[in-house]
Amino acid sequence: MTLLLSISLAMLVGLMLSRLAKLVSLPAVTAYLVAGILVGPYCIGALGIDGLGFPSLESLEHLSLISNAALGFIAFSIGNEFRLSQLRKTGKAATFIGIFQAVTAAVVVDIALVAVHFAMPDVLTLSAAIVLGAVATATAPAATLMVVRQYKAKGELTDLLLPIVAIDDAVGLVVFAISLGVARALEMGHIDVISIILNPIIEIVGSLLLGALMGAVLTFIERFFHSRSKRMSMAIAFVFLTVSLSMLKFHIGPVEIGFSSLLVCMMLGTVFCNMCDYSEELMERVDGWTTPLFILFFVLSGAELNISVFGNVMIVLIGVAFLAARAVGKCGGAYLSAKWMKCPSNVCKYLGITLLPQAGVALGMSLLVSDLSQGGLIRNIVLFSVLVLELVGPLATKIALTKAGDIIPEGKTSARGVIPSKHVGPHPKQK
Repeated sequence: MTLLLSISLAMLVGLMLSRLAKLVSLPAVTAYLVAGILVGPYCIGALGIDGLGFPSLESLEHLSLISNAALGFIAFSIGNEFRLSQLRKTGKAATFIGIFQAVTAAVVVDIALVAVHFAMPDVLTLSAAIVLGAVATATAPAATLMVVRQYKAKGELTDLLLPIVAIDDAVGLVVFAISLGVARALEMGHIDVISIILNPIIEIVGSLLLGALMGAVLTFIERFFHSRSKRMSMAIAFVFLTVSLSMLKFHIGPVEIGFSSLLVCMMLGTVFCNMCDYSEELMERVDGWTTPLFILFFVLSGAELNISVFGNVMIVLIGVAFLAARAVGKCGGAYLSAKWMKCPSNVCKYLGITLLPQAGVALGMSLLVSDLSQGGLIRNIVLFSVLVLELVGPLATKIALTKAGDIIPEGKTSARGVIPSKHVGPHPKQK
């Protein structure tokens, strides 16, 4: 009973804070993370009152199932962005830019943090630096799409941005799988080809195959149901099933056979959205159902933030170095690759800024490094990054899209009506 009471309190605090966040134009995910801090073991939870917050990190471990499920639905939604009909319109530009800027961000962050490791080996391990470089690739699709939809952005930058966000996270998942394999090999005390190359390749290929199989099976079974609610329930059940199957691990000699839940569920969504005729409508209904799950996911992520870590000046400096290096990698990589693909100047100039937001996927990645010696440190640095980027990221995206001419001032909308804008006459792009 006390656990259920703590969960309900956490969600209520998150929802109430989201209303306050809206008054100052901050994204809801920031409010959820702050709510997690408030009900976590370093704030209200420290009072030790049953049902009032989470008293310890151990109490949060019992809720890891919720985080794993939410992570599966996040990846499932990312897969929905890989519709072939949309990718054909963007051509090679989105694919090349998406891959190049993500890899560039990982390389720049790796260089910066490896330098920190050699300067302060007792503060940051080499394995942690490598993993953080991979985490830097991830962009928050939810935050970016929220800005695009809220302001009805339309134009050359927006058309290229949406598929890049999806490709960006797909590349990030692959880079993360390889980097995590390398990090684990380093911590084992020896480096061998099987640990660094073979195991990650098997994990990536196996995950894609398992996800594709599950997507095909889901599409086949969905044909036997005609009720929208039952189709939605079947899709949700398959995500749960896919997440559980992705947790399987076994060995064949020295080779470990494992799966990445992120890659498996992303492939599940990709295959399903391309094979099922009514997948777009169904995915929208699933997204509505998962909203409470995502709220709880972000609140629990905030509750795991070890605030005491930020009392160490060196740890804060690592977080700042991570943010700075990631911004250089994202903006620089996007600018160079867009130039090479001969994109319009407004796209080259502002694309990198729109790729700065970071949230769910990065948090999900940090959830998978608990077995590393500095897994807790990695997670706290990522949470620090998410808090900062969720404060400035969506606002920066809005400014970039406005500067590029993709956002037309048409007034503010709300559930109670429309507040007219002072802007009159057609936008220059619509003349």
